[in-house]
Amino acid sequence: MVESVVRSAFILVTCQRRAEGAVKAELARRWPMLRLAFNKPGFLTFKCASGLLTSEMELNAVFGRAWALSLGPIEGQSPRERIEQLWKMIPGVPIARVHVWPVDPLPVGDYDFEPTLTPEALELHRLVISACPQPGSLAPDAGDPWACGRKGEWVLDCVLLEPDRWWLGIHRVRDFVSQWPGGLIPLKLPAGAVSRAWLKMEEALRWSQLPIRPGARWVELGCAPGGSSQALLERQQQVLGVDPAEVDPRILAQPGFTHLRRRISGVPRRLLRKVRWLAADMNVAPNYTLQVVESIVQHRLVSIRGMLLTLKLLDWSQAERVDEYLERVRSWGYNQVKARQLQFNRQEFCVAALQRPFRRKPIPDLARARRFKKLIHSPKGKPTEPPGLAPDSEECSSP
Repeated sequence: MVESVVRSAFILVTCQRRAEGAVKAELARRWPMLRLAFNKPGFLTFKCASGLLTSEMELNAVFGRAWALSLGPIEGQSPRERIEQLWKMIPGVPIARVHVWPVDPLPVGDYDFEPTLTPEALELHRLVISACPQPGSLAPDAGDPWACGRKGEWVLDCVLLEPDRWWLGIHRVRDFVSQWPGGLIPLKLPAGAVSRAWLKMEEALRWSQLPIRPGARWVELGCAPGGSSQALLERQQQVLGVDPAEVDPRILAQPGFTHLRRRISGVPRRLLRKVRWLAADMNVAPNYTLQVVESIVQHRLVSIRGMLLTLKLLDWSQAERVDEYLERVRSWGYNQVKARQLQFNRQEFCVAALQRPFRRKPIPDLARARRFKKLIHSPKGKPTEPPGLAPDSEECSSP
């Protein structure tokens, strides 16, 4: 019987360039037994000072894009020499698929760089698969470098550090991120996207796996020029976008989109009473974003079930306060909160929060409701509901 757990004294971690310090500080807080062993831009290895690490551990590193148990470096005169060494270093587990990916050559966004698999990585993946000494253990779709891994599968990791130097690792598929090579998902900016915010929202939706139904209502803070809203609209969501800046005409023309061209402080909270989801991506400090979001989700008339928040790090030192930011979100009643620096994030990270089971806030009593009714009506006696929102189509009480 094959061992279900692999042990090693070392792990490897890949991240975006310039996030190395954040990874070191984060692992020092969460895993004090780890000691930095080797690092270069976008790549780090750590040694466990108190024994062996197992393939079943959960690293929970916000700024670590991917991680694996380290098997060590490989050097050789040619790719074929290195591939021969590679298959001799595998512990006694059935390798179902191979992940080959490069370290980021640039920080995300510099010179329009977006992390993905390079042609070199794709070709090396083909060569490694073709040289597998036990092809019977490979998954049927192992030849596809972008194939999604299945939970429990053993994956051989090959990180391309330099043209003549690779670093090997091994991991077991355990969650959404570990399904993909280097935590990179096959996502490209569509030709008709109004901004790269489309990439961030689409990746956030896939990673967070929030239980969102078609026709769900969103409020998006900082929506201009509309890339994130566009990703939501393509999923048949209804979006109330709040931003004093202009939104692309193509987004304004969508029937499921309503633009409130004002600051969030000027938006009556009654307009949000049927909204169940919130997204925020504002170019301000994390505490300011959280303060604005708190003013909404804590309001007695607003019942937000889940959120996707992009928190900007104006300085990398703010990365050390991630746990503080997440605890603040939990204090609002969200019991499922996680964070990750997404593939398409720059100097920022994403927070996904969900209240499960969802508890809609009670309707105010009759006397208060009458007073409120007088306040929300326009001078002509007509309520000022935002245009473009269809009747509520989402169950509010189910998880």
